[in-house]
Amino acid sequence: MPAEFEVSDWASLEPIFEELKNRPVNSLAELEKWISDRSELESVLSENLAWRYIKMTCNTQDEALTEAFQFFVTEIEPKASPYDDAFNRKLVASPYADQLDQKQYFIYLRGVRRAIELFREENIPLQTEISTKSQQYGAIAGAMMVTLDGEEMTLQRASDRLKQTDRAVREEAYKAIQERRLQDKDKLDDLFTELVGLRNQVAKNAGFDNFRDYMFAALGRFDYRPEDTYAFHKAIQEQVVPVTRLIDKEHKEKLKLDTLRPWDMDVDPSLLPPLEPFKTGEELLEKTIDCFYRLDTFLGDCLVTMREMGHLDLESRKGKAPGGYNYPLDEIGVPFIFMNATSSLRDVVTLLHEGGHAVHSFLTRDLPLNSAKHPPSEVAELASMSMELITLDHWDIFFPNQEDLVRAKRQHLEGVLETFPWVATIDKFQHWIYENPDHTVEERHDNWVRIFEQFNLHEVDWSGLEHLKPYIWQKQLHLYEVPFYYIEYAMAQLGAIAVWKRYKEEPAAALEGYKKALSLGYTATIGEIYAAAGIRFDFSSEYIQTLVDFVKDEMKKLG
Repeated sequence: MPAEFEVSDWASLEPIFEELKNRPVNSLAELEKWISDRSELESVLSENLAWRYIKMTCNTQDEALTEAFQFFVTEIEPKASPYDDAFNRKLVASPYADQLDQKQYFIYLRGVRRAIELFREENIPLQTEISTKSQQYGAIAGAMMVTLDGEEMTLQRASDRLKQTDRAVREEAYKAIQERRLQDKDKLDDLFTELVGLRNQVAKNAGFDNFRDYMFAALGRFDYRPEDTYAFHKAIQEQVVPVTRLIDKEHKEKLKLDTLRPWDMDVDPSLLPPLEPFKTGEELLEKTIDCFYRLDTFLGDCLVTMREMGHLDLESRKGKAPGGYNYPLDEIGVPFIFMNATSSLRDVVTLLHEGGHAVHSFLTRDLPLNSAKHPPSEVAELASMSMELITLDHWDIFFPNQEDLVRAKRQHLEGVLETFPWVATIDKFQHWIYENPDHTVEERHDNWVRIFEQFNLHEVDWSGLEHLKPYIWQKQLHLYEVPFYYIEYAMAQLGAIAVWKRYKEEPAAALEGYKKALSLGYTATIGEIYAAAGIRFDFSSEYIQTLVDFVKDEMKKLG
């Protein structure tokens, strides 16, 4: 495709799709050229959609940006979708397909065959509607503001007050945030009900019993089944929840509180003021670049390139969508990082995390096939979560004071352990939601509370706040925008701990293994990629216990 090609309308794209669909393929070389050309088209479309999404999330209040994104979703994707299916069928029907290097093309062909199994023409308008509706969540959440001490602020900025040593300040901030969320609770419930209905219909159309089973297929979960995730939930409940409960108990004792309340969870138990590792987004970026350079020149160069190209939007402001992401840009090969930084430790971890994703994008940018640049989340999140941990020894860049450094590391390692119960909660809730798609809103709330209480905050007193519990799930954007993309965080967190453990034992080999694994992209199975990093893709109870014990030992060393 011409370098200057712009995706402006379907009319300019249709001839390209038609040419690929009708092009004669009379040799193995011609088939490989056809696959390469198709891959280039996918890259161009992917990058165009990426920029539309990035611009929309950077300013959710600009209707023109939202309309530009919606145009792609409603006018381009639905028309491209049948061609994708036709291309897949053309490929597998080719007499030269069997002559393709089966090792080189194994993952690609496996994905193509799965896509053929899943495709249904009648799902195209449903998927368009789902995509349009799911984006409403960002607009609703992005508009949420609270006023504290006369200052209007985002919920992200208000949540920084939950780290304040003054308990009254924490309580006021917590209640303001929750009450603001409650203002949109019915709107968010109605939106979710619509999404569940649409997703269930997509699954039924494709011949699945439920949307959960459909998504396991659509997400390419070739390496584990729903039953394995149930066992994982159970292992987390047995191996991790007792540890996080003990952490909460110790916090209560250190804080000298009779009862632990929800607004007491983020404050430093020594009642020291909140950590402030940076003042501005630019300072955060500078320090993160320095941190990456200490690890490896290549890692630092990745962020410097992004800064030079203006591919970072870091600071929280009104009108920005919530959350943070690294969005790959498949044509140019230099991704974009979006986040909502205020001035907290959480922001440092977020940029290290998204920076890990960015490094992954750089390491896969030269892979010949576009699909190979998009590994499954179990691998993608390994890149980001490992980066959080292997940089720990260099956090003095953010915390030159030794006492602050120890606090930051301890808080982060506690957060690493707390990842598991929350991920299990969200994942188990999704299983219930889509196994019971006709549930009432009341049943949804009841089951959320039941599952939440299995994994979370057993030491916390909710007196007078019981009305908040049924809606806690609404803050999790994944439920609205990327269903079933969540258990991967726990799987990858295990992998990241294993990478870190290896890094503590043999830093050079571990870092080389990390980069080698990421550079594979999606040209190997999950197990093979983990093995390249020198670790196991394993979420058995025994393996979890080994790695949780390692984290506990590292926390003890901090004193």
